[in-house]
Amino acid sequence: MTPVAPAEQRISAPREQQLRSLANKIEAQFLAEMLKSAGVGKARDSFGGGAGEDQFASFLTAEYATSAVNAGGIGLSEAIFRSLTEKDTGR
Repeated sequence: MTPVAPAEQRISAPREQQLRSLANKIEAQFLAEMLKSAGVGKARDSFGGGAGEDQFASFLTAEYATSAVNAGGIGLSEAIFRSLTEKDTGR
């Protein structure tokens, strides 16, 4: 009986990169929503802000989330990647 290779090894390198990128984007979106709920990016009365600050706050929150994922994240993207890989390989 031959051992079965892990799912990550049965997909092509370009497909693995595509699935990892997708998993990272999903984790970043999740973190952005959590940061938004925590109040990150909300205009502060002392800074002045105005309409422009309100308009671009979501971009700042998204960048915080993307930076967090690029720094290692919370591990959610790895779980998502494994799930996507299993679906992709039919396991």
